[in-house]
Amino acid sequence: MNNTRINKQSAKDTKLRIMSLGGLQEIGKNMTVIEYGDDIVVIDAGMGFPDDEMLGVDLVIPDISYLIKNAHKIRGILITHGHEDHIGGVPYVLSQINVPIYGTRLALGIIEGKLDENPPPHDPELYTVEAGDFVNLGVFRAEFIHVNHSIADACAIALKTPVGTVFHTGDFKLDVSPIDGKMMDITRIGEIGRGGVEILLCESTNAERAGFTPSERTVGSSLERIFAQYESRRLIIATFSSNVHRVQQIINASANHGRKVAVLGRSMINIIGAAAELGYMDLPDGVLIDISDIKRYRPEEITLITTGSQGEPMSALYRIAFDGHDKVKINSNDVVVLSSSAIPGNEKLVGKIINALVKNGVKVVNDSTEDVHVSGHACRDEIKLMMALTKPKYFMPIHGEYRHLYANKEIAEFMGIPSENIFVSELGKVLEIDRKGARFNGTVPAGAVLVDGAGVGDIGSVVLRDRKHLSEDGLVVVVATIDAVGGMIVSGPDIVSRGFVYVKESEDLMRDAKRVAEAALERALRGGRRDYANIKGAVRDELAKFIFKETKRKPMILSVIMDV
Repeated sequence: MNNTRINKQSAKDTKLRIMSLGGLQEIGKNMTVIEYGDDIVVIDAGMGFPDDEMLGVDLVIPDISYLIKNAHKIRGILITHGHEDHIGGVPYVLSQINVPIYGTRLALGIIEGKLDENPPPHDPELYTVEAGDFVNLGVFRAEFIHVNHSIADACAIALKTPVGTVFHTGDFKLDVSPIDGKMMDITRIGEIGRGGVEILLCESTNAERAGFTPSERTVGSSLERIFAQYESRRLIIATFSSNVHRVQQIINASANHGRKVAVLGRSMINIIGAAAELGYMDLPDGVLIDISDIKRYRPEEITLITTGSQGEPMSALYRIAFDGHDKVKINSNDVVVLSSSAIPGNEKLVGKIINALVKNGVKVVNDSTEDVHVSGHACRDEIKLMMALTKPKYFMPIHGEYRHLYANKEIAEFMGIPSENIFVSELGKVLEIDRKGARFNGTVPAGAVLVDGAGVGDIGSVVLRDRKHLSEDGLVVVVATIDAVGGMIVSGPDIVSRGFVYVKESEDLMRDAKRVAEAALERALRGGRRDYANIKGAVRDELAKFIFKETKRKPMILSVIMDV
């Protein structure tokens, strides 16, 4: 495939600039920007999960202010695969800049579903590519190379630039017995390596793990054992919705054991629908049923495939575990299989669901008891293989926390790449490469943009600080009406407490707090204060001192002063 949008560069444009707007020192929201002169190519546009400090936040996306400022230079966004941490930010990017998107059929199928729910203000340009295709993007020429991962149609990208080839692995592993029969194209990767790779950008998620990542087929064998062992019980299996090969194996095992399959969770339903329509899944006739029809069958005749393997509070599994699902009620005859591993940071959420299930007498099977999950990411020996095939001059670890990036750096050193040619970067940090060498030079704006409901970026550090304050110490509101001209209190002050103390058990405290607020208000009025900000501040400060003295707590205090 060719896109002949070519921009001529002047002879002085000799520096290649590489920067990450997401995916460094963190898991998720992967986004890499590669720039040369007047041309920019972006690889992936993902989202991440909020951490414990981001109270009420739904998801996190990269700060793309640099891309918005340089939108006229962007020739396209290249998608390595269809996981949320690589495509979840696409709707938000397209809502602000109009750029073409290039990806394989499944990735674009999932993206189209997202854009249907959040349409951009323009018609999106989505271009389908296959492994082996080339795309011309200004001075760049991108080649998509097939790799194995926990989703179909994953690709690495070899980007030819005026200063050499940039090889971006995306997420990958070597699976010699993949479900779809398509092994990573190590032949083509080796050919690219022999042609010369200037820099390798290699994922780091499993860089601390020795050996090779097991094949996805090992999960199929475990599933067969589980279906045979629990043939008289209902099975509820939670996995990543995007792992269509895993879902396919669950459906196949269900069909082999005479079970019907019902699917729960919007993302699971959407991705299965897209994968089946595009030919990535084979759904046996009569196996899939609507969730409303499960009561027509005995429990042992049912398999439920659900989202929520990461403990997400709004997911189907979470609602099932805490008796909040309107269609599925669990009992002690159910077996829940967690066919996933917890993403770093989600361990507590997953543990919360497991505890709730076990408390209700449910048998829980996870990776600690059965081989019900294998990673989609390369372990140390696979990363070594990638380095050996590409033979890069420079190396930059990507996609991981600090410990993963430095573990990947150690692998590169073991493989003989000089330490001075290895660059462990940070978000927004710019790596420059030219004929003279490579070095860090400057930064661009980067960070996290928080999405809360329909609001994108309107939640900042101040709001999060207030939410944290409220969650820890509660809220006290002082309401009073005054006559500013006459300098007198007309009514109040009244004290309202939320999340601070239980009022009925703290009547003395609340009565004394009212006296303190009243005295502070009278002093402010006697002092001739007519500025509402000063009056509110005086009441707030006096009340805060009193409350801390009595309770050693610091609730948020709001003063509401009205004038007649």
